[in-house]
Amino acid sequence: MKEKAERPEIFAEGLTRIYRLGMGEVIGIRGIDLEIPKGELVVLKGDSGSGKSTLLALLAGLDQPTGGRLSVAGRDLSSASQAQLTAFRRQVVGMVFQSFNLLPTLTVIENVCLPALLAGKPHARTRSEAEELLSWLGMESRHAHRPSQLSGGEMQRTAIARALINSPEIILADEPTGNLDSNNGEIVMQLLSELNRHFRRTVIVATHSTLADPFATVLLRLKDGAVTETSWIR
Repeated sequence: MKEKAERPEIFAEGLTRIYRLGMGEVIGIRGIDLEIPKGELVVLKGDSGSGKSTLLALLAGLDQPTGGRLSVAGRDLSSASQAQLTAFRRQVVGMVFQSFNLLPTLTVIENVCLPALLAGKPHARTRSEAEELLSWLGMESRHAHRPSQLSGGEMQRTAIARALINSPEIILADEPTGNLDSNNGEIVMQLLSELNRHFRRTVIVATHSTLADPFATVLLRLKDGAVTETSWIR
């Protein structure tokens, strides 16, 4: 008997997001079909306005489609309530941003712990897990520092630790190397690749940069809100 195929980690059918502006409309993405298995490192490429950020926002549960279907890690995001989307963002995905989005008044370890504490996890266990993550990322000596005292590379590593604190199934990274020099950008991509290859986390990277390309297992090119190319790299 044939084994049942593993359910795609990301499934989209006719996925569309249209923004209403007065009497007109702007198409964010249109009619996208996707099936991404668990454990891939997907690089989304495309010019500004191609739909990368819109697609990433839908995958993160930060926005909802106006048409089509979208399932991520077995959750139907097309018809999810706001409460379900909040739970999804806390439990299923971890976000890494170009601008780091660290809270300036909190220390490194406080920034890392925050998502877990908001999800109701015990403080002692959360701090212990945060310390382990920061150690893995080479940030042991930076626990008490605030973001203004860190380099760009250190801020992005802190942001990665924060994204991992709730043990998400999927890491979504929006231009994660955009504010970094090439050396630190390479380090960040190596870390995301290690998460993908050794811990089998699904990683989605939206970027203009070519730094992510050597690490991709899937390359998606977007233009005018549609996928124009899908390349599977093994």
